Amino acid sequence: MKKLKLDHALATLVLRGEKTSTWRIFDDKDLSVNDRVVLIDKVDPEKPQTWKNIGVATIRKVIQKRLGDIEAADYEGHEPHASREEMLETYRKYYGSDVTWNTPIKMLHFEFSPEVPAEEQTPIKKVEKIVIYADGGSRGNPGPSASGYVIMDGQQNVLVDKGVYLGITTNNQAEYQALKFALEEARAMQAREVSVYMDSLLVVNQMKGLFKVKNRDLWPIHDAIRQLATTFKKIQFTQVPRELNKLADAAVNRVLDEALSQK
Repeated sequence: MKKLKLDHALATLVLRGEKTSTWRIFDDKDLSVNDRVVLIDKVDPEKPQTWKNIGVATIRKVIQKRLGDIEAADYEGHEPHASREEMLETYRKYYGSDVTWNTPIKMLHFEFSPEVPAEEQTPIKKVEKIVIYADGGSRGNPGPSASGYVIMDGQQNVLVDKGVYLGITTNNQAEYQALKFALEEARAMQAREVSVYMDSLLVVNQMKGLFKVKNRDLWPIHDAIRQLATTFKKIQFTQVPRELNKLADAAVNRVLDEALSQK
């Protein structure tokens, strides 16, 4: 099956149903109506190990025009450009300075399904020992919230870098959710030994059993994480200063910024 690679921001729009069209100047894959294409999210363009298949696009309509002939109606299902000049500069950035208003562009309209055929699914990397950095944040407490986590191997290679929008919740709930998401992914990797680093003294000491969980709303997720923890041969929780948890914090803010920009 053919594949198309997307920047992380564009892949996010596809998953939200806000992007149902992609424009190509040099269509080296010769896509046509009814072709099915696996879409790949280049989470970190510099680190192919973070890339993942997000679903399948089925091409339903193909339109070809010169770049200079594009009209407002052509933007249906496609992210807008601030101006025609910005559009031209964008395509020159990706395809080179030879792009002009007379350059033909192929507009592919598609239906998206998040179901990836088994043979195209991104394989889960199995790692014996992993390191997790997790964080959560709420703008309002309670307010719009997100969880973020980064999973590394023993050589500090980033294997997973994810943020999840949670809706309206509290800061503590977002931090616990981040830990739960990360441990579930670690289990899927069949990790045996896990080192968790968070800047939340509350969560770390509650997981160690040094602090009681007084907030009843946190009881269910705390119990669920304790059960998850028993599936690993070894797990340790360490509280670190916020400046040492920047990657997870960045994942939280990236997702919150994206979510709130759509409101």
